[in-house]
Order: sequence, then C-alpha cells, then structure tokens
Amino acid sequence: MSTQVATARRVGAFSSRDWLLLSATALMWGSSFVWIEVALEHFSPLFIGMLRTIFGISTLMLFPKARAKVDRSAYPMIAAVGVLWMGAPFLLFPIAQQWIDSSVAGMINGGVPIFAGATAAIILRKPPSVLTSIGIAVGFLGVLAVGLPSVEGADSSALGVGLVLLGTIMYGVALNLAAPLQQRYGALPVLLRVQFVAFGVTLIPGLFGLAHSEFDIASFAAVIPLGCFGTALAFVCMTILVGHVGPARGSVTIYFVPVVAIVLGAVFRSDAISPVALTGTALVLLGAFLASRAQAAR
Repeated sequence: MSTQVATARRVGAFSSRDWLLLSATALMWGSSFVWIEVALEHFSPLFIGMLRTIFGISTLMLFPKARAKVDRSAYPMIAAVGVLWMGAPFLLFPIAQQWIDSSVAGMINGGVPIFAGATAAIILRKPPSVLTSIGIAVGFLGVLAVGLPSVEGADSSALGVGLVLLGTIMYGVALNLAAPLQQRYGALPVLLRVQFVAFGVTLIPGLFGLAHSEFDIASFAAVIPLGCFGTALAFVCMTILVGHVGPARGSVTIYFVPVVAIVLGAVFRSDAISPVALTGTALVLLGAFLASRAQAAR
C-alpha cells in the first residue's frame, strides 16, 4: 500500500466505532484550549509546546504496540506529519493565544475540514463527494454560528489570527499524510514516532521558554491532560478515524470542538449559551450527519 495517497478504507456510513472515535477526540480537543489558557498564566507558550510532547510520548510509551516496527521508508512522511500536525502547531497555537482569545482560535480552527478536503482533492485529483462537500460547508456555517457570540468583543490581532490560520492549514495537510500511514502501520507506532519528531521541533524553543516561565502547580497540572489526552490519546483516535473514513470525512470532528468548549463553559463556569450558538450546534450535527453518510466508491 502506498503511503503517498490518502484514501479511505470505508466508503459506507460511519459505524458506531467511528462515532465513538469522533466523540472522544472532540471531547479531548474541546478542552485543550482551556488547558492552554491556564498553562499560559505562568508558562511560556514555547515551554508549553515542549512539555505537552513529553507527556504525550510518556503516555504512548505505556502501550506495547506503539513500539512496533515501522519501515524506514516511511520515516520522511512521519517526519512531515510530526512537523505539520504537532511540532509547528504546538508552538503556533500557544503563541497566538497571547493575542487572541481561545474562542477566536477555536473558530478559525474550524477550517481544518476545508483544508483537508482541498488537500485531498489535490493529492487524489478528485474533490470530495457532493454529500461530503455539503456536510463540510454546513458544518463550517455551524462553527461560525457557535463561535460568533464569543468572538464579539474578544481580544484578537492580525498576527494571532494569522498564526492560528497557518496552524489550521498545516492540520489539513497533515491529516492526508497521517491516514495512509495509519492504514499501513497502525496509529500507535506512527504517532509515537511522530511525537518524537514534534519533541525535536519544540525542544530548543521549549528550553528557551523555560527560562521565561515560573513554576505554578495549576499551570503544570493543566499541561498534564493537555499532553496525555489532547496530545496523545486524541491524536490516536483521530488517526484511526481518518484511516477508516478518509481525511475529509474524518476531519468533521473538528466541528465539534467549539461545541464541546461551550458546553464545558456552561457546565463548569455557568456561561450562558446564546440561541445563535444552539442554532450553530444544530448545523454542526447536520453537517456531520451528511458527511458521515455512505459515499460513492472511488
């Protein structure tokens, strides 16, 4: 099987396992922006990027299957995924959140399925199916509706928005590279090596950031779930999902991230949920349903 083309194994409707993977990923990533904000109170964003890879690697090392053999011919692709999906974004997002609110970052991050679909169209020279394209478009409108109430009056800057947008484009490209790797070697062996690459990318900036950080138990505690769940297990679930259903369809998981964020805010911080956000949530669900339906075989 070639590791150069991201094709889906399944063109049928999402199975219950696919929905479980989607839900688990959205829950873990939906809380990540909150953990980053807590960590930024005392830690440099560069230090956070390095620290979360350490916890991510430590978590994956607990699984014996993660140490399974991977052909050396796959290492260039793994290195690319390590840089595009983790190393660079792990630095870009915390840096950007110094100048923009997490709500703004989450809304921009909703563009991942669009870039994933565009990348897949370039690689395969075929656009996503009509149903998938409609689902992606409807879901993105839902993300905008969910995020707009929080964005009003939020702090943002052109630089912060640009950094998050760059990271979002990298995510879309990386999903198309990760899918065929998962199909050939499995998620755990690939992601363990991907995270070692990410650690290499974040090491020197992280050590520089350490000198500009002060220890705080709350900030350190926030990085633990950010690394163990948001950096390790969430990426495992997402990699398995895109390996099964393809990058464009699997990436609709991102649409649920801001939905999870507003639900967590309502439950734990008593944040009000606006009617517009509820409408956006309905659109997200509709978009995901359309994208999850059976697709025409390529």
